[in-house]
Amino acid sequence: MEHFTFAGYWERGDAISHAIAWLLLAMSLASWFFILSKGVMAWRVRRSAHVVQRFWNAPTLADGVAVVSAGDPEGIYLALAEQGAVPALHGRSEGKAGSLGTSVGRSEQVTRLLRDAIHRSTVRLESGLTLLASIASTAPFVGLLGTVWGIYHALAAVSSSGSVEIDKVAGPVGEALIMTGVGLMVAIPAVLAYNGFNRINRLTLSELDAFAHDLHAYLTRE
Repeated sequence: MEHFTFAGYWERGDAISHAIAWLLLAMSLASWFFILSKGVMAWRVRRSAHVVQRFWNAPTLADGVAVVSAGDPEGIYLALAEQGAVPALHGRSEGKAGSLGTSVGRSEQVTRLLRDAIHRSTVRLESGLTLLASIASTAPFVGLLGTVWGIYHALAAVSSSGSVEIDKVAGPVGEALIMTGVGLMVAIPAVLAYNGFNRINRLTLSELDAFAHDLHAYLTRE
């Protein structure tokens, strides 16, 4: 049993085996970095979801924007409040006089501003998820590649020795199988985190959409 170790795999491996191991390590570090950073961000975003109600409880638009600014450290909800409310506070249209932005009605201008704000918030919420999805889908195959390559070297060593002995095959093959386990250990946290963040993002985007709808109705009222 002492032969079935990662140290034995590393000692028997060549440059490709080492490169696969380093790649899995890099994927694991990148995955956990984004899991922790996105986890903190998601916690702060969900904690600040109450600012929408506090915005509508404010006496004026300026007070509402100030409340959202103070209670939304990630700026997810603030993007809507600023883009939708600040232009209205100053009684101006977005864009230069005579530009395409001022050639449409007030309702269309507000719609464009709110849509752009939601787009920026969406980009922030979804940043890093593509990397997590890529790691989750490719790490098992990278680990399997390490296993296949290790088994190939074990069989090549047996073939060159001219004699088949179970200990010469079982040790290297068992060590090669470790790489499949490592690949799964890298992929599973990434899959769980990706699904969890997607659920949180769907909830947040639903709230943003409702906030934008209410803002549009308020800012375009007669």
